[in-house]
Amino acid sequence: MKILINCLLLLALCHVCHADEDIDLARVSLHEATQKILSDGNKRVLGATTVIIDGREVHIIKVLTPDGHIQHYKIDAETGALIS
Repeated sequence: MKILINCLLLLALCHVCHADEDIDLARVSLHEATQKILSDGNKRVLGATTVIIDGREVHIIKVLTPDGHIQHYKIDAETGALIS
């Protein structure tokens, strides 16, 4: 009985470890965020960086639009969502 309980406990701990790995894999890299912005049209990336804003990791991408304007995009690194 003691062996069964130890095995179940070990299995539960392994599941928790894998859940953490799944969360890390769901994150959006700076490169992926940049590619997402570039896929929306004919833009040129002038710079890209990752910063912490209000405790959240945010990718900031500076682009030059086809009409010569500079735009800054903020992408949530955890979800990949565009932040306004």
